[in-house]
Amino acid sequence: MSAAMFTSKAFKSSLPALKNLRFGVNTKHSAAVALNFRLQHTQSQDEEGRAFRPETSLARSMMDIGTRRVFSEEHDIFRQSVRRFFQEEVAPFHQQWEKDGQVSRELWEKAGQNGLLGVNIPEERGGIGGDLLSAAVVWEEQMYVNCTGPGFALHSEIVMPYISNYGSKEQIEHFLPLMTAGKCIGAIAMTEPGAGSDLQGVRTFAKKDGSDWILNGSKVFITNGWMSDMVIVVAVTDREARTAAHGISLFLVENGMKGFIKGSKLDKIGLKAQDTAELFFEDVRLPADALLGQVNNGFYYLMAELPQERLLIADMALASCEFMFEETRNYVKQRKAFGKTIAHLQTVQHKLAELKTEICVGRSFVDSCLQLHSEKKLDSSTASMAKYWASDLQNRVATQCVQLHGGWGYMAEYPIAKAFVDSRVQPIYGGTNEIMKELIARTIVSSK
Repeated sequence: MSAAMFTSKAFKSSLPALKNLRFGVNTKHSAAVALNFRLQHTQSQDEEGRAFRPETSLARSMMDIGTRRVFSEEHDIFRQSVRRFFQEEVAPFHQQWEKDGQVSRELWEKAGQNGLLGVNIPEERGGIGGDLLSAAVVWEEQMYVNCTGPGFALHSEIVMPYISNYGSKEQIEHFLPLMTAGKCIGAIAMTEPGAGSDLQGVRTFAKKDGSDWILNGSKVFITNGWMSDMVIVVAVTDREARTAAHGISLFLVENGMKGFIKGSKLDKIGLKAQDTAELFFEDVRLPADALLGQVNNGFYYLMAELPQERLLIADMALASCEFMFEETRNYVKQRKAFGKTIAHLQTVQHKLAELKTEICVGRSFVDSCLQLHSEKKLDSSTASMAKYWASDLQNRVATQCVQLHGGWGYMAEYPIAKAFVDSRVQPIYGGTNEIMKELIARTIVSSK
């Protein structure tokens, strides 16, 4: 089986989790469902006799299962399961979670039971053992229900890889199985009140004390911060290093440690169900085994992992665009003005044509990046392009879709209004889009 799908062993290992879903996914039935989705579009085959997978531009809906050549039938089966999970276990409760400022801990454990966490972490390290594209299925399906509360992507594809790639045997065995089960919620604390995109401006400091470390500082805008059981903290460990990048380390800080204080959940204009918090560290004593990887190597670990973070932001942005387009298409086909639906107005039709074209172009590029990253060939510059372009597109699409909804698009009860405010942060976190352009530009003008 190709690198673009589950390995046979890994996929079989994930099936028990999928079979235990309370909605009872049957593998043969799911395969039939996936095949049926494809047959709705075409029954043609490629030169090798495989069923043709239409790209987004050819699909009846941008959210159809059985589309896009980067995916396989195994991914379709998994997508069907993930889609039902988000429709049944997330969407009905999200409005209450927005009022609470967080999702329930029960949701995290259900996600773990159903194989939605740690999807791309190797099975031998405590993960599910699926491929990157299977992880992308989870990102996309979350956006297709317009529910931004669960911080699954950050937990699984940002935090867990640091431990899997740089952690000791003991750290891997202690944290990763619990994180895959949803019993240990992970966060990463980079941003500070005075240091955002510029990671070399970090002031949080860890001082050596015998074999221990004493951690002091504060972090802000930390996703999963309030509910976190473990936080990867970026801290300076050598103030005399020749550059700031040479003196940064990563530490695993667990909830309940003396001196580790969680501030209140931050009141944001969007992402209302996502528990974003300030974190404070006041003389937190950390044992030697709390250090992640090698001392003073933290900045290089961050640079190595950030392309995946930016890719998932890009893919979730495109999935949000696809959701907003379908939501708006359905709306204009029902909304009447001047004696007919507004979908009959040429100006509306042209705007929909523009939106679909831009989304399909973006989807083609992001899918290419997904394929590159699944083959470990995605570089930082290309990931930055994807993040900047897709998140900017998401905001343009959100603005136009609200406009096509008219006054109703400004009402909080309408899904498009929530998608609009939730999209605004995408060009900001994961490195601002201005920083993304700087990173891209360096590769253009560099003489190396």
